[in-house]
Amino acid sequence: MKPSKPLKIFVLEDDLWYGTMLEHYLSLNPDYQVQRFETEKDFYQKLHENPDVVTLDYSLTEGDGGKVLRRIKEYNPEIEVIMISGQEDISTAVELLKSGAFDYIVKDDDTKDRLWNVLIHLQEIKGLKKEVETLKNELKKSFDFSKVIIGQSEAIKKVFNLIEKAARTNITVSITGETGTGKEMVAKAIHYNSPRHKYPFIAINVAAIPNELLESELFGHEKGAFTGAAEKRIGKFEEAHKGTIFLDEIGEMDMHLQSKLLRVIQEREVTRIGGNAVIPIDVRIIVATNKNLLAEVNNKMFREDLYYRLLGLPIELPPLRERGNDILILAKHFIQSFCSENRMSVKALSNSAMYKLKSYNYPGNVRELKSLMELACVMSDDDVINDDNINLESNSNFGNLLNKETTLREYEIQIIQYFLNKYDQDVLGVAKKLDIGKSTIYRMLQSGEIATK
Repeated sequence: MKPSKPLKIFVLEDDLWYGTMLEHYLSLNPDYQVQRFETEKDFYQKLHENPDVVTLDYSLTEGDGGKVLRRIKEYNPEIEVIMISGQEDISTAVELLKSGAFDYIVKDDDTKDRLWNVLIHLQEIKGLKKEVETLKNELKKSFDFSKVIIGQSEAIKKVFNLIEKAARTNITVSITGETGTGKEMVAKAIHYNSPRHKYPFIAINVAAIPNELLESELFGHEKGAFTGAAEKRIGKFEEAHKGTIFLDEIGEMDMHLQSKLLRVIQEREVTRIGGNAVIPIDVRIIVATNKNLLAEVNNKMFREDLYYRLLGLPIELPPLRERGNDILILAKHFIQSFCSENRMSVKALSNSAMYKLKSYNYPGNVRELKSLMELACVMSDDDVINDDNINLESNSNFGNLLNKETTLREYEIQIIQYFLNKYDQDVLGVAKKLDIGKSTIYRMLQSGEIATK
């Protein structure tokens, strides 16, 4: 892995001959920028230049190499220090490594080669760290929630506002909403826009794991803890240390395990199954459910004390049918993404297709719309998606209109849309049948609240 810039190396060695030899030998590598110092004073005056690596003589005539190491690490922990000593003392080496030294090399005939290899190894590690950091920053950018969570409706703007509030703190977040509304996407948006974004985001679906295995999955187990535990396993809470754990479908958790989860949240520590060691954890918790947890508490299916521990900042995701014109915004976004990924020309939606999309109830919410649009792109034979390319189970949600609670305005929109479709977009006929002014329908058509074929 070739570095993007030279590796800056400071050599602190008060033996003139030995220091000159190291400087010459390391300078043979064109990717190394080497500077030699004979005294601590000269070295400290240049420390503000933040070298990548310092090779440090442990037995300095005027001082203690161990103290210099500690001062370097206090100034900038990112500077790597390679200790070079004339004595092979295991206890000293261990102590220096504990203090932050990258390696400990004894002065002998192989010192130059060992130092060369250590620097190559260190350079690879630094390159990998930079690569990981770049990927993390890219991931953070990719979770700009205003770009990932698509929509302009008032309902979704309220969600954006709550995500911003959640991302600024470590408060526990409880996300509710129907299946397919994007609960995990919101959880990721909170994590990757929070101070914890450089640490793990660990997601686990409580409903997808049998109860007898879930405790081990969450908290880990020691080797031999139970039949089949052939080796030690780290639990998800340990994996998420300093980051975020996302517990999806938390309402499905067994009551027995709920009590153990409560203790972990209260004590901020876990004990693996079959073990005695108490392991401290620093984890931000986000939970999600499509159930009404308060109703579950009242029905004695969910612990009340755990409910209030997990409630934190509640974020309720609106179902797609209540997001108005977001349906078309999302549809066009999914079309563009699918066409781009599959090297297809971007397809447009016909008026009849837009009408059909706005007339549907979306029991599967955003997830269902995405699947519908991907299939429609495949089924369309040209650059336009028509209504017959959209495969819906039902062409209208009017029959189930009153099954879902919504605003009077939304009921009005759905009723007018239904009758426009039924009477072949006859605005005057629909206005007369519903006993409303035709200008009302025309205004709704102009604003995009309803669509015509």
